[in-house]
Amino acid sequence: MDIGGKTKITGLFGYPVEHSLSPAMHNAAFKHMGLDYCYVTFSVRPDMLKDAVQAIRALNLKGVNVTIPHKENVMPFLDEISEDASFIGAVNTIKNEGGRLTGYNTDGRGFMQSLTDAGIDVTGKTIYIAGSGGAARAIGYYLCKEASTVWLYDVDTAKSDALKQHLNKLKDNISLADAGLIKSKDFFSKIDVIINATPLGLNVDDALPVDISLFDSKHIVCDLIYKETPLLRKAAVKGCKTMNGLGMLLWQGVFAFEIWTGIKPPVEVMREALLRNAL
Repeated sequence: MDIGGKTKITGLFGYPVEHSLSPAMHNAAFKHMGLDYCYVTFSVRPDMLKDAVQAIRALNLKGVNVTIPHKENVMPFLDEISEDASFIGAVNTIKNEGGRLTGYNTDGRGFMQSLTDAGIDVTGKTIYIAGSGGAARAIGYYLCKEASTVWLYDVDTAKSDALKQHLNKLKDNISLADAGLIKSKDFFSKIDVIINATPLGLNVDDALPVDISLFDSKHIVCDLIYKETPLLRKAAVKGCKTMNGLGMLLWQGVFAFEIWTGIKPPVEVMREALLRNAL
């Protein structure tokens, strides 16, 4: 890339960020389109987040993505927050317009578009989400509007109950599953789509987030983790349609790119860059 005095800087705030696939994806798109932009990672310690946000203004960065552990904590330092990000309670994209910083959340939209890409229609479906953290909040905001019922389960029952109460403000179709229910074959016979929104599967020795013996070939199984996890491999063996989180990563990046530049990016170029670097 030919970086000069007029190059516009975008990037990623997180801690850690060394593993991120976003630079490859965005820089491939900038290069393909001949845009004088670049994307870099910024390892921002939690105690330095406020200073880092101020640096967006001071250094005139065009915008940044925000990842763990800053998505919630960054919000008080922004001038404006979009309606969906405000409801979700997390920001993953910041745009700088003359020093005024606006926060957005493109994660949920990215997940929904990845479903469309995979030919998965959740309209009127019954959905089970394992986990009730930030990822579940982001996708739940959109899923509850389309689904018939959304079931939530988390080992932290207070956390899942809080998410249920929150999402029910949008649509009163959220239910809580308990530890007994998620071991029931009868319960899963009524589920159409199973989504892992926990970190289980990042490490090879992790326990499965859902009991595979309860699956059958009618289930659609999604994992928000970018790679093919043991959950997805075992589900595929049972004949389930599966989807990992790489499409969500792609599309949240596509929407962030549009927010910063006002231009629709080359999606396939970004997808190819992700696939090359995810191997």
